Amino acid sequence: MKSLIRSMKQFLTSEDGPTAVEYAVLVALIILVAIAGITILGQNVNQLFNDAAGSLPAAGGGG
Repeated sequence: MKSLIRSMKQFLTSEDGPTAVEYAVLVALIILVAIAGITILGQNVNQLFNDAAGSLPAAGGGG
């Protein structure tokens, strides 16, 4: 019984768990920012290609 209590005290005072959680939250935030940036960039690039395609002359019929 004493070893169980000792193990519980060690588990509760150990800082490995909170550190791992902090790193997991940090990684999750970085992933969210990356996804948001890629989404915005993708929309801008898509609009750029649509504008370029719209400014090209129509294909076919020259000859």
